Amino acid sequence: MENTVDPNSGHAMRHVVYDHFGDTDVLRIESSTIPEPGAEEVLLRVAGAGLNPIDWKTRKGLGFAARQIEDHLPWTPGYDVSGEVIAVGADVTTLAPGDRVMGMVGFPAGGGGYSQYAVARADELAIVPEELDLMTAGALPLAALTAWQALFEVAELEAGQKVLIHAGAGGVGHFAVQFALERGAHVIATASASNRDFLAAFGVHEVIDYHTTDVVDECYGLDVVLDLVGGEAGKRSLHTLSEHGVLVTIPTVTADEIITAAESLGLRAHGMTVRPDVFHLDEIAELIEDGEVRVHIDKAFPLDQVADAHRLLEGGHVRGKLVLDCGAR
Repeated sequence: MENTVDPNSGHAMRHVVYDHFGDTDVLRIESSTIPEPGAEEVLLRVAGAGLNPIDWKTRKGLGFAARQIEDHLPWTPGYDVSGEVIAVGADVTTLAPGDRVMGMVGFPAGGGGYSQYAVARADELAIVPEELDLMTAGALPLAALTAWQALFEVAELEAGQKVLIHAGAGGVGHFAVQFALERGAHVIATASASNRDFLAAFGVHEVIDYHTTDVVDECYGLDVVLDLVGGEAGKRSLHTLSEHGVLVTIPTVTADEIITAAESLGLRAHGMTVRPDVFHLDEIAELIEDGEVRVHIDKAFPLDQVADAHRLLEGGHVRGKLVLDCGAR
């Protein structure tokens, strides 16, 4: 293993854990020994840990990730990390101590991002562009990869196509609108009226206030719908598609019913689960370097305010992303 743990750290770290599922009061801070990386892993001093809806759902015992960890509690949540490489395993040749990195790590059973230090596989990590603050980078991977894979792998969005993105001001949504615009698509987004200017600043062509307007009344003949809401919103949106259009729905709990509804209409709909992909992260990093994409942080929380962060996350209506400031720079 190259390099050693920060000698000023006392070889102990603070991290978030929970030992049973429940409300935010199950989250607690624990002190543990800083781990050593395995042969293909690196040790990070964590700067930022992004919060995603899957985090609160898993904490409550909901969804497929909860089934992965229920027999392995206590567990430290967090799939998004950014930070500085402190030590590398014997077989790691792509990264070195001092590198600024980000990644979607330990998905779905490992986690570990809500921590001052974290171990991650080297092949899960991408270099953070100089233009991006290291803590902010921690909010990027999972949401950006979800948007990227939904639009370009599943929907195969192309220049000139018309796309509707639900919840365009949210974590996944604000990346999706930027990716679609960069690709040359005509972008329509749903959002509350308070987010109209936020989305217009990205260059979104049309913003529909979902409180007052039904998308079916405004949209027709669409090539792609990215449904980040699910349920009735997803099913209603099927009626905005062209004959050859496709809807991609992200919330897993209602994906099957939306797909079934699409089939009954002779239309295409797909669910998807995001996966780590360092090559996609590298492409996204290039867009950030070129000034085509930015990461919007609604609020940053210190590690010991993780319960407050989860309450805000669970309430919805976050503009962009929330991130835990884990202390490294």
